Amino acid sequence: MARLAELIQTLETAYPPRLAESWDSVGLVCGDPGEDVRRVLFAVDVTEEVVEEAVSWGAQALVAHHPLLLRGVDSVAADRPKGALIHRLVRVGCALFTAHTNADSADPGVSDALAAALGLTVIGPIDPKPVPAVDKWSIQVPGGHAEAVLAALFAAGAGGSGAYEEVAWRVAGTGQFRPRGGANPAIGTVGELTRVSEDRIEVVAAPRDRGAILAALRAAHPYEEPAYHVTERAQLPGNLGLGRVGILAEPLTLREFTARAAAALPETTWGVRSAGDPGRVLRRVAVCGGAGDSLLDTVTRLGVDAYLTADLRHHPVDEHLRRSGPALIDAAHWATEFPWCAQAADVVRVGLPELETRVSRVRTDPWTVGCGG
Repeated sequence: MARLAELIQTLETAYPPRLAESWDSVGLVCGDPGEDVRRVLFAVDVTEEVVEEAVSWGAQALVAHHPLLLRGVDSVAADRPKGALIHRLVRVGCALFTAHTNADSADPGVSDALAAALGLTVIGPIDPKPVPAVDKWSIQVPGGHAEAVLAALFAAGAGGSGAYEEVAWRVAGTGQFRPRGGANPAIGTVGELTRVSEDRIEVVAAPRDRGAILAALRAAHPYEEPAYHVTERAQLPGNLGLGRVGILAEPLTLREFTARAAAALPETTWGVRSAGDPGRVLRRVAVCGGAGDSLLDTVTRLGVDAYLTADLRHHPVDEHLRRSGPALIDAAHWATEFPWCAQAADVVRVGLPELETRVSRVRTDPWTVGCGG
């Protein structure tokens, strides 16, 4: 058994809230972080059927991809559809947590799960987010004082790197200085050249913490004027961001890859359809779980052979193909995001093995009837 707060921490480590788009709503929707959790249900959507599945199974937490309360609301009254779901969850003690665009841009995230289902080896995001700016602090410390200075720097926020903390590097060397008149040296004498065995320590920190780190450095360092240098790393593209570009183990035609997608993704009335020459040979394929037509121009510039996403519209597809862009594969929105549920369940299973997890068995794709062919 674990606390809801531990579940939240595990999920937010995998899907950091800072990756969410500014318009999005992610995180805990309802529930007490201090309550115990034994069972966690994962789903793409929060519907009445999914909530009833969570209640019937005895889940203490429901983790969803799509936010139930995305836009501002002024009431969650029980006589309103969304309010009724919130009341149902609260009454039985089942928390609701959402990971949306933060899960889209995480590494691994929604599109990684989609790529894996389609047999693609991911080589990077379609639209990478810049790696956040970070400072590197290089500081000279006399022998025997490095641990105290490092402790102060860590307490001020330095030394974090991904899933690690208290990260530092050090090397021994010799420092020298000649105090001038008016100085009050902790070591050495005014007017005389002094050589000291020192450690050079290096730590990284967020630029927003510069003031706190400098104050901590000055307070903990034995020297009147500590020697330090701060550099800021360039913002380079990283592994975070929307969509993924992948490589097929063996080339497939567009017709063959479309059939593979239809077999790999959960069945829906919408199905899987493609636009382009059915015999076109595909090697590099881009994918984006959910609605990805905003990335059409980007995948064209990347030179991929095909792009699979959801919710593609008639005119953008027609114009895209007229510009000789990559072939397009359109699948149901829910189907392209469903593989993420198993990924998120695995995150919790590894991080909190005492919890019981389940992927919802409810198909929340809204389309129910398909005709023609």
